[in-house]
Amino acid sequence: MILAGDIGGTKTVLATFGEGLAQLRTQEFKSADFASLEAVIDAFAPERVTAACFGVAGPVIGDSAKITNLPWTIATPSLSQRLGDARVTLLNDLQATAFGMLALPADKFAVLQAPTNAVSDGTIAVIAPGTGLGEAVLVSVGGEYRALPSEGGHADFAAMTDDEFELVRFLRKRYGDHVSNERVLCGAGIGDLYSFERERSNAPEPAWLAQQIASGDRNAAVSRAAVAGTDPCCISALDRFAALLGAEASNLALRSLALGGVVLGGGIPPKVLPILQRGGLIERFNAKGRFSNWTRALGVRVALEPRAALLGAAHHATTKDHAQ
Repeated sequence: MILAGDIGGTKTVLATFGEGLAQLRTQEFKSADFASLEAVIDAFAPERVTAACFGVAGPVIGDSAKITNLPWTIATPSLSQRLGDARVTLLNDLQATAFGMLALPADKFAVLQAPTNAVSDGTIAVIAPGTGLGEAVLVSVGGEYRALPSEGGHADFAAMTDDEFELVRFLRKRYGDHVSNERVLCGAGIGDLYSFERERSNAPEPAWLAQQIASGDRNAAVSRAAVAGTDPCCISALDRFAALLGAEASNLALRSLALGGVVLGGGIPPKVLPILQRGGLIERFNAKGRFSNWTRALGVRVALEPRAALLGAAHHATTKDHAQ
């Protein structure tokens, strides 16, 4: 039996898997309620496991990791001892998400652009907007995929239009000189894109929208209104989000020579899928000048499975080679 975990600063999800990655039991915990991952494992009380893998929201160095925004230090020797000397592996959360893409069936993806020259063992680029922006690359080595993590979400945001240069100036006033990709391609980024569009429009915010924003998650309220088509500024914000996501997705594909295509993961894309399917994302994805024909040949898919990181950790735990 395999134990897999998706470990974040807000929540920790643990699950056990049997043959063929059949999920046996899963449970979600509030991370802040526990002093350590070992304490969460004790609460979950799994039966004896042969291997375990945890995707963690933080850098993995050697056999240990420090969770961002949580006072936990996770070390494989301690976890192995707690699990009866089971083999334990730690992955960055985007590595786990990337491995999850290999474990998902075809019906768990929405195709935005079908490939015209697919390479069966080609490199796959994975970009995942959620609370933050994660980027990873799946590279085939000796017939098996390795997931390479990155901090590409914190690389410089590249404005390409007059509106986007204006957006950079808007964000620099809020956040200082450095504007990263994550500033526009994450949950909070959607809220900032909405504020930018509202300010430019000079149109007052509708009372019903102001009430929804005040009573809950601003970014979610904006996304819902955009998908429903009930507010022009929300629609503009999400259309811009889709275009910028397409641009950065193709940047990642170019940097990694992703002949295996691009997968959009994370929590946001499935929730705003109708926006992504309008065509603005793919139009911008393929706006690459001399390499436009190359990008048009790549497959672009949206992963619809919210458990991708958990499945990726389980998938990795079953592989013979645990090199990251």
